[in-house]
Amino acid sequence: MTVSDGLMIAAVLLAPFAAVFAQRQVELWRERRGRRLGVFKTLMATRGTPLSPEHVQALNMIDLEFAKPPEQSVLTAWKEYRDHLNSYPRGGEDQKERAVVWSQQTQQLLATLLGHMGKCLRFGFDPVQIKKDVYSPEAHAVAEVELQLLRRFLLEWLGGDRKVLVSVCPQDEEAAKQGEQFLEAILKLLHGQSRIRVQLSPEHATEPGTPPDTAGPGTRERAPA
Repeated sequence: MTVSDGLMIAAVLLAPFAAVFAQRQVELWRERRGRRLGVFKTLMATRGTPLSPEHVQALNMIDLEFAKPPEQSVLTAWKEYRDHLNSYPRGGEDQKERAVVWSQQTQQLLATLLGHMGKCLRFGFDPVQIKKDVYSPEAHAVAEVELQLLRRFLLEWLGGDRKVLVSVCPQDEEAAKQGEQFLEAILKLLHGQSRIRVQLSPEHATEPGTPPDTAGPGTRERAPA
């Protein structure tokens, strides 16, 4: 048997294993691409609501799914974006102005990150297109702000740092009128403009010059000595 015959036999024997190995590598590549595509799609779909749990979860998956050397640009952009997110301006007289600049830089860095991710996944998105072509209803932003305010006010109230005004509403006009009359009478009494009328019942009435009976119902009479 010649050398060529031996190589042919080896190729025939190894062909099934090579085919299985190649098929497995293709499946692994597809699975990894599917996971990276899922992260990219989630970030693209939620780029208008960066505070949503889905958006934050997808950001934290970047280090795991884009870890190979060809994807270094994605990791670099994600590091810059993460450092920026952790540098929110706090305190100072110009906090509002710095917060506006910080928000603008946040949108730009997120668009840059998504642009690098799209390039690695063979999508033709550029940062400007990602930044501009987004639909975010104003009502969603208002609802998110209101929800944050409600949470903060509730925590301040439970912690004793905020007061809550409570008012009693009458059931009908008659109850409201009686309440006004009662309040008016109390105010006149407190200011000395009216007096409290006291009327004794007949059983407690005494003759003029007779000291009142101070013995209560539970007082025992002393026996004579």
